[in-house]
Amino acid sequence: MDTSEFRIGAKVEHPQFGQGIITNVTLTTYTVFFINKGEKDIAASFQGLKLIAPSKAAEGSGGGQGAGISLQDLEKVFINVLRRYSDFPELVELGDKWKKGLMILKPSDANLKPKEIPVETFFHKVVMVRDRLRVLEQRINASEVLSDEEKVNLQQYITRCYGSLTTFNVLFKHKQQYFVGERGQTE
Repeated sequence: MDTSEFRIGAKVEHPQFGQGIITNVTLTTYTVFFINKGEKDIAASFQGLKLIAPSKAAEGSGGGQGAGISLQDLEKVFINVLRRYSDFPELVELGDKWKKGLMILKPSDANLKPKEIPVETFFHKVVMVRDRLRVLEQRINASEVLSDEEKVNLQQYITRCYGSLTTFNVLFKHKQQYFVGERGQTE
């Protein structure tokens, strides 16, 4: 793999984390900001990182090509940084058709009483699980004790958890807030 194109500003694709932009390069790692997964350190020796587009900053400033990262990509980076480090939780909206809805859990035994739960309450619990998985993900990535291989292995478990929760995507108003499992990351 030719690593000379892996510079700050280059767009890359990781088999597990999806597309991202290199934000820092050291002798042993690339720091990549992934649109949906945040910042991750990837070992420079990792063979699965694929170059999508070289850094425009490396092309020089001739012909208007030296713009570096596009404004759209930069906006996504800032939005994700603000979400991750601000004290304000992300606004996650319930789909309109579920508002004021009711979940009814009816046991097969007719002698037992059904349980009714407002959909908003259930949705809030699903969003809390998602938020806690994200915090767990951040703590794994920030860990100085875990090796890169251990971090990737734990990330795969979290991705599988997200995959198990895709059933609840029907409740979300905005598709970009859906749970995404392993298959969804490669599509």
